[in-house]
Amino acid sequence: MHRVSAGELHKFNAEPIDAVDYHFDFDYVGDGIRDHRLDVLVPHEAPGPLPVYVYFHGGGWTSGDKAPLTKYAASQAIDGMVVVNANYRMATRFQLKHMLDDGNEVLRWVARHIEEFGGDPRRIVLGGDSAGGHIAALLAASAFDPVLASYYDIRPRVAPENLRGLVQHCSIADISVMFERGFVLSLNFLRMLLPERGRGVVLRTAARFMSPIEWLDNGFPPVFVTTSERDYFYRANLNFIAALRGRGLEVDTLIYDRHQANTRHTWQQDAAHPESQEVYRRLGAFVRRVAGVPAAVVVAPLAAA
Repeated sequence: MHRVSAGELHKFNAEPIDAVDYHFDFDYVGDGIRDHRLDVLVPHEAPGPLPVYVYFHGGGWTSGDKAPLTKYAASQAIDGMVVVNANYRMATRFQLKHMLDDGNEVLRWVARHIEEFGGDPRRIVLGGDSAGGHIAALLAASAFDPVLASYYDIRPRVAPENLRGLVQHCSIADISVMFERGFVLSLNFLRMLLPERGRGVVLRTAARFMSPIEWLDNGFPPVFVTTSERDYFYRANLNFIAALRGRGLEVDTLIYDRHQANTRHTWQQDAAHPESQEVYRRLGAFVRRVAGVPAAVVVAPLAAA
């Protein structure tokens, strides 16, 4: 299992944002392992209570860590929200059920403690990049669909009325694309997420429960999707957008074409890119709108990052 390199930490967290209070490494389960740690980032002197943005890192379900996302999280916090940046257990030792269990435990911790940091547990926005976006989307869907929640044996820790939005950065919300010939990830990535490796009909049946696009309730919260033609999961994102619109659900999008050089898979993590700053601007506006927060709550201009 690969965490992150020193180079990644330096690249993504260069020039830290000082208008944010950083609270690191809360053990949200109580077992002392790093996979069960989260950070809370709070903007200075913001009038509360603030909406809460709960974020899960990517890494193909097998790698990654919250640490390189610190500046990304701070960039959102200064736009008027409390940000929770969380780790979770990963494959191959653990399966998707464990990842969703962990995400659900993060939400339990948020419900119990986030008011201590000026956050409003009744205004939650979930988000993530790549595999983390997939986990966030399944958690959102399970809050609305008891069949999906029962399949993973979880009792959702966020009430549907408190889940105000979902953010998807280069997510794989449509698992069906992984069955297409030549897709960048092999089906072994799906198999490793299951307690028993499956093939054929067994795998396709399980894949339905792994695919957020299959579980869009009419009450599903507003979604903000960012992707590009350079993104490995571009078609999965387009399919998800189309499915949301087909059900009359609210979706905001930021889609770059291939000519935008700084828009490879999960470019949003790198605050140095102008394209990332546009994501942050749009994300802040999305959160304020779905959470009912006036623009006056913004703590500092994003360009100061």
